[in-house]
Amino acid sequence: MTTRQRAYGAFAAICIVWGTTYLGIKIALETLPPFLIGGLRFTLAGIVLAVALRLSGRPWPSVRTVPIFLTTGTLMLGFGNGGVVWAEQYMASGLVAVLVASTPFWMVGLDSLLSGGEALTRRTVGGLLVGFSGIVLLVWPDLMRAVTVTTGYGWIGGLIATQLACLGWALGSTFSKRHPGAADPLSSAAFQMLAGGLVLLTAAAVTGEFGHVAWSTRSVLAMGYLFVAGSLIGFVAYIYALTHLPISVVSLYPYVNPVVAVLLGTWLLHEPISWRIVAAIGVILGGSAIVTRRSRPDAAGAASVGSQPDKSGCYDPDAAGAASVEASRTSPAATTTCPAATAATQAAQPVAEVESAERCA
Repeated sequence: MTTRQRAYGAFAAICIVWGTTYLGIKIALETLPPFLIGGLRFTLAGIVLAVALRLSGRPWPSVRTVPIFLTTGTLMLGFGNGGVVWAEQYMASGLVAVLVASTPFWMVGLDSLLSGGEALTRRTVGGLLVGFSGIVLLVWPDLMRAVTVTTGYGWIGGLIATQLACLGWALGSTFSKRHPGAADPLSSAAFQMLAGGLVLLTAAAVTGEFGHVAWSTRSVLAMGYLFVAGSLIGFVAYIYALTHLPISVVSLYPYVNPVVAVLLGTWLLHEPISWRIVAAIGVILGGSAIVTRRSRPDAAGAASVGSQPDKSGCYDPDAAGAASVEASRTSPAATTTCPAATAATQAAQPVAEVESAERCA
């Protein structure tokens, strides 16, 4: 399995697992305050993963990367997760899921404004709008009930909290993609969770949440699920996918989460499925396909892309090989061998390999 295939597998895990965590958060909130929920699960998950990495012989990041992890942890988990959990105190989880579905717009928009980011195209914006309309169609009846029930401070506070969460998550994701802090995505995930968890525990202490803790069987089970599925599996998978996939693709998980929730409800709980739900799923998947679809490069362009070094100065043999195969398949002229060119290529190849190795060292 290639790295890209594993990254898409991690993205699929995010879509499935995080589609179930809204319910887990809602149950945990029955007896536990919001910042403490995130602080406990992420701090514990970060410690467990960091210890496991050390026992397996993998090195920890250097002390110089502490500011990086504090930044990403504060943005993604402090603002991102903290804002979502806080909003669920006053809003139905379905309404929160719809508001969080604005995350792709924040992520793609911010990334396009930065140097080296993905260009914001009409296709991407159109696909995001199509996908978001599908989300609204999917949860429309529950959304209308939630809007009528949620009024006043709850509505305004929840709206502000979710959008701050989306902005924080987008900023943290964009920063993490450019400054991972560690070559190993698992190490990055471990110390980002540890840093973000400590930030949330600090917020819990400042707001006096430790004096309002009450445990029940339901909240314990919910916290256990959030710790294992939401943090150890979900967040680690997110960091891995973010490292190896375009940010426009990774940002689509809030679109898929509600679809997974509906399908699981139909499969496990035998909940009815209507034509509205089927149509909404089709619209969401169609919008996602529009965003992830890329124009097929011509043979020469594909070959030149594969032959160029990446940002670290190292050549990617997998990309180069794939591009060469595509070029030879689509352009018969590319398979014609020129003796002089072949000799020159063979003479230059050892030098290029040495130079590439020196850059990667």
